[in-house]
Amino acid sequence: MKIVSTNIGERQEINWKGKLVTTGIFKYSVDKPIFLDKEDVKDDAVCDRKHHGGILQAVYGYSLKHYDYWQKLYPDLEFENGIFGENLTIDDLDETKIHQGDTFKVGETIIEATVQRNPCMKLGIRFNDMKIVKQFWNTTFCGVYFKVIKTGLVKAGDVFEQIKSCPENPTIADLYVAKRVAKSTKS
Repeated sequence: MKIVSTNIGERQEINWKGKLVTTGIFKYSVDKPIFLDKEDVKDDAVCDRKHHGGILQAVYGYSLKHYDYWQKLYPDLEFENGIFGENLTIDDLDETKIHQGDTFKVGETIIEATVQRNPCMKLGIRFNDMKIVKQFWNTTFCGVYFKVIKTGLVKAGDVFEQIKSCPENPTIADLYVAKRVAKSTKS
């Protein structure tokens, strides 16, 4: 695996159907290395610290291979790397094969897969269509949150080298499906 693009975004206030929403989901590819810190990516806006950022969700990675699926559902939307709010667009990140605790060396950093990304209304705002939230839940294309073990710079082109495997742990997709099932039984 390798990084296709590094993405950061600024804090934005969006008027969504008459309600002011503060978000950092509008991330765009940058042509410079980004610094992965212990609780977030330097210079990247994290507006909802309850659900994003922090030790276990410092960095969000998403697979470029998943883009094909979404482009078929949203053919009129202009897709750019970072559209899912990810910090790292990775060529082939497979949530069904990455286990919680799997660790990777990338650029100057070492990062560990921790949890899945659960979609919220801000993804709907980014897509200008709330249907994406339910569609996102109905896949295993959730992306991966990472904990930063060793801080440092990463850039497009850096190899995502697995240095520790934890096959005894659930996959990120397993965690996501369990969360979806738990969510549906509460509804």
